[in-house]
Amino acid sequence: MVDRVILIVLDSVGIGEAPDAKDYGDIGSDTLGHLYARIPGFRLPNFERIGLHALLQVKPDLSGSLERIESTGAYGRLQEISNGKDTMTGHWELLGIHMTTPLDTYPQGFPVDWIVALEKHTGRGVIGNCVASGTAILDELGPEQMRTGKWIVYTSADSVFQIAAHEEMIPLDELYEACRFMREYTLATPQSVGRIIARPYKGVAGAFERTSNRHDYAMVPPKRTALNELKDAGLDVLAVGKINDIFSGQGITATWSSKDNADGMRLTLERVRESFRGLLFTNLVDFDAKYGHRRDAQGYARALTQFDEWLPSLQAEMTERDLLIITADHGNDPYHPGTDHTREYVPLLVWNKQLIGSIDLGVRGTFADIAATISDVFGLKKPDIGDSFYRIIVEQIN
Repeated sequence: MVDRVILIVLDSVGIGEAPDAKDYGDIGSDTLGHLYARIPGFRLPNFERIGLHALLQVKPDLSGSLERIESTGAYGRLQEISNGKDTMTGHWELLGIHMTTPLDTYPQGFPVDWIVALEKHTGRGVIGNCVASGTAILDELGPEQMRTGKWIVYTSADSVFQIAAHEEMIPLDELYEACRFMREYTLATPQSVGRIIARPYKGVAGAFERTSNRHDYAMVPPKRTALNELKDAGLDVLAVGKINDIFSGQGITATWSSKDNADGMRLTLERVRESFRGLLFTNLVDFDAKYGHRRDAQGYARALTQFDEWLPSLQAEMTERDLLIITADHGNDPYHPGTDHTREYVPLLVWNKQLIGSIDLGVRGTFADIAATISDVFGLKKPDIGDSFYRIIVEQIN
């Protein structure tokens, strides 16, 4: 029935506070709902045709052409059960891992021995070693790095060790090597850190901007995921964006890095036009990195509109044996206080050319329902958690 699954993660596009949002300081968060409610004229008609409007707590005005178009697709919400609201935890649960212990975070900065090890290995000093916004710390410490050549090291509310370096001051190869060293070094310590992130930037004081040459060095997933099962069965697992980094290459058969959302969409469309059997797994990071953390609601809305306008071109290239799943890994409400991710439900939108009518998939008990569904599609071993919704979809395919 289905030969290919196209799974697209819209990084940070949440859809309302989760039941445990209070535990994370995220009461009232609603990434999509707030954009609909607070930005005049904001609409995502192609999402709505699949069923997005039915998921919104704040219902959009559906007057106009959309109400004359019958919705065809399946929709629901996914609730995260893992302990954490970071990128890795969300993605890992989507593919079948339940993280019961959160990764370590460093609100007071990293251990002194970590900083000393980086300085000794690279011969460069370190400035920062604090919690900071990725753009604010460049404004604060970028000029000093330009004078001294010292690394800028910082973290966030997530489990990340980030090293920023101006590309004209420190070559990319040197930055990447420093990150690889810290990845190996930290894995040998009692503490954990989910990702070491290379954060190259360019420009001059007052106008610094991060470049697309970011690279993540993540921990290896603690267990096998649905990706491993797919690969071991001889199926294709094609990764676009930072998926390969998030899973440390585990279960991936081919990968394409992307510069931004537009590039990720282009690469996704190219892969769909090619012949493969298995999973195409895309992460579009701009929603989170460029707009959510910076609390840029207008930019967030524009990025979602761009994806919505691109969606029909993807659907046009899909065959009757393709299944499209669109979801997210956490929230990042641009109207919520602070600059951190938000603990939210994430949308679940499913589409196939032959689907008839609308299917309400309800509130799903874990992100891993996606892993269970993918496993069900290809007749593979199911993850320890998650319930498949594939049979519900099949019953509605003409």
